Amino acid sequence: MEMAVHGNALLALAAAVLWGGGDFSGGIAVKNAGGTMGAALRVILLSHAVSLGILLMLAWWRGDAFPHGAALTWGLLAGATAGIALACFYVALSRGAMGASAALSGLLAAAIPAAVSAGAEGSPSLMHLVGFLVAGAAIWLIAAGPNPEAKTADRGTIWLAVVGGVGFGIYFVALKFAGRAGVIWPLATARMGSLTVCSLLVAGMALKAKAGEAKLQLSRLAMLWAMGAVLLDTTGNLLFIAATRAGRLDVAAVLASLYPASTILLAAWMLRERPTRRQGLGMAVAAAAVVMITL
Repeated sequence: MEMAVHGNALLALAAAVLWGGGDFSGGIAVKNAGGTMGAALRVILLSHAVSLGILLMLAWWRGDAFPHGAALTWGLLAGATAGIALACFYVALSRGAMGASAALSGLLAAAIPAAVSAGAEGSPSLMHLVGFLVAGAAIWLIAAGPNPEAKTADRGTIWLAVVGGVGFGIYFVALKFAGRAGVIWPLATARMGSLTVCSLLVAGMALKAKAGEAKLQLSRLAMLWAMGAVLLDTTGNLLFIAATRAGRLDVAAVLASLYPASTILLAAWMLRERPTRRQGLGMAVAAAAVVMITL
């Protein structure tokens, strides 16, 4: 049992590192593509199409059987919510307020699976519960710290981050139940769901577009950043599914939701958004939360 808990936690932490990098890459790709909802949807379509191609080749190489029934339904639901959540989240990140956006989405993404896990898998231990609360504080300290070099989040950006966080929380839960079919196919079916939803949204936006409007095209730089998001996000998702199969959903979701730390560190390194003392404190608090959750 102890080894399972540790394996569950290590996989979730690895997913958090990769997800943070994937979100940073995706946000920069959307920014280079114009920072609009249309740009976000096109970046997601490109990255998820490439991801699906890779996953299908892996499933064929491994000889995994295509899922049916509830596992397929949960996978498609996960993808549908992820497509909408990612579009909202990438637009929020592209507006410059990466800290507040990542903080809100991270907190909501952790809270929803934790509540579902308590009902489905039983209440967590007192130590784990305290660790979850400390992790929530860490997410907020790391991602929402005041930064004079970053832009202030307006009401629209905050709501985009909220929708993204709720969507991610549902996505985590759906992946847990889809994970009964293995590791590769749950993510592949999720990609099918996200591609379907995002394609419909792009088609709807194209129909409403005014005649004579310039068509949005992704620049080479935006596509390169999107490919970075493909590599990081796909690997992170596979690790998260493995984490939910190895142990409790709440442990996996809360630890994986520490991904804003990676996003903020990359923003500090590449965008010169220097971390504040509050964010440094958040890193220390996050370390304490990890210790409490993995004990």
